[in-house]
This record gives sequence, structure tokens and C-alpha cells, in this order.
Amino acid sequence: MAAARAGGGAVLLRRLQGGGGCRALSGARAYSRDAEGSWFRSLFVHKVDPRKDAHSNLLSKKETSNLYKIQFHNVKPECLDAYNNLTEEVLPKLHSDADYPCDLVGNWNTWYGEQDQAVHLWRFSGGYPALMDCMNKLKQNKEYLDFRKERSRMLLSRRNQLLLEFSFWNEPLPRKGPNIYELRTYKLKPGTMIEWGNNWARAIKYRQENQEAVGGFFSQIGELYVVHHLWAYKDLQSREETRNAAWRKRGWDENVYYTVPLIRTMESRIMIPLKISPLQ
Repeated sequence: MAAARAGGGAVLLRRLQGGGGCRALSGARAYSRDAEGSWFRSLFVHKVDPRKDAHSNLLSKKETSNLYKIQFHNVKPECLDAYNNLTEEVLPKLHSDADYPCDLVGNWNTWYGEQDQAVHLWRFSGGYPALMDCMNKLKQNKEYLDFRKERSRMLLSRRNQLLLEFSFWNEPLPRKGPNIYELRTYKLKPGTMIEWGNNWARAIKYRQENQEAVGGFFSQIGELYVVHHLWAYKDLQSREETRNAAWRKRGWDENVYYTVPLIRTMESRIMIPLKISPLQ
């Protein structure tokens, strides 16, 4: 009987050493290492609060109901001067007319980036109702309809987006020049807007010393999960020095580390303001 038990034990030992038992133990040890590694890595992963509302409500300013529209007009190269002259004649009239609940925020030509391009940023005070009120009134405005007809002959293409402003960014207010402006556009991975906002809410303080932060926006209609950051600099050298200074501030590198993985593509435009632009 004892010999039988001993023989059975030997068989079991051989199975454990050379068969499935060894693999099972190896697998268990591997699982344990993976679990330990996952737990260890979790200590360094940035946590984002669970979604409880649309990101537009969580990230936009509560004290205002401003809606923004950004327009990108690609102009025929031979028509850019005529386009600028026509724009500078008509758009200020809408800006100054109290019947239209819209304001010009900025008007530019792209200097570096897409060439022969105009960029216009509008603010609608009152949100979507203000936008619709403005659109309905423009349909009855003969001068504006003539302007659109003349403008259409000068354009190769155009597109626009409706935007909200991030709650933690500066209000884009008129400023004196001369300045150049950089529009940095980030196309994010879907589902990452809250995490982007969490990080930039802390990081924007590193970019305020030279008053370069003009405004930060995210898209609501048009291409989605698009972020626009607007910056102002005295010149390209000032831009270089200001950006380099940010890297010397403790915490800025952490923002870059956590936000770069959220980005699908990014683009930078250097823009020159038109004469009518409130942002000079």
C-alpha cells in the first residue's frame, strides 16, 4: 500500500516537473508578474474623472453663452489683395451694427502654413439663438449678399467650424500690435477631450508670463475633437524664446508627456492680422 502511494507520488511529481503542472505553475507566476506590473504602472497613470456630462458642458465657460465661428477661406493667389480689400470694406459694418449679435474677434492672412488663406474668428454673444438671428438677418441684407457673390469668384474653397471656448483660457480680447499670431490646431483621438482639458487647465499657467495666450477653443459642429489654441508674439524670435522658456518651468514637460498621446494630428499656422482685426 505504501509502495503504491509512493509510486503515485512519483508519477505526480514527474507530471508537475515535466508536464502540464510545470506549465500551470509557470503560467501562474507569469500572471502574478503581469498583475504586479499592471498595479505598479497604475501608480503613474494619469487619472481622469468619470464622464458625468457632455464635454462641452464640463469644459466651456459657464458665465458666458458665447459661441464662436472660425472660417478658413482659400483664396485664388491672384485675388488675395482684392479679397482683403473687399473684406475690410464689408465686415466692419456687421461688427459695429448693434442689430447683429456678432463681433469680429480676429482676421488674418496665413503667413506660414497654407498659403493664400484668410482666417476669420467671430463671436456670437448669446450662443445658438444669436447665430440663427444673425443668419436670418443676413439673408435680407442686400449689401452682404452682394459681398458673398463677389467673394465667391475669388475663392478656391472654404470651410468653417462652430466652437466653444475652454473655461480655463483667456477671453480673446482686442489687443494692440504689431503682433504675429500662431493658430495651433490639434485633432484629438475621440473620447480624449476631457483628459486634454484636465491637463491644460493646469498647464496654461506656464504660458501666461508674456501674455501670449489669446484663446483656446474646441469644436462643436464641423470636424469634431478639434482644438484650436491661439497665441500672440511680437515676432518669430519672440515666439522661439517664449516657447523655450516654458520648457524650463517645472510641470510643463508633464503636460506635454500626458497630452501628446491624445493627438492624432497637429498643425501650426503663423498669421498676420488684417487692418480690420481687433487682434493686432
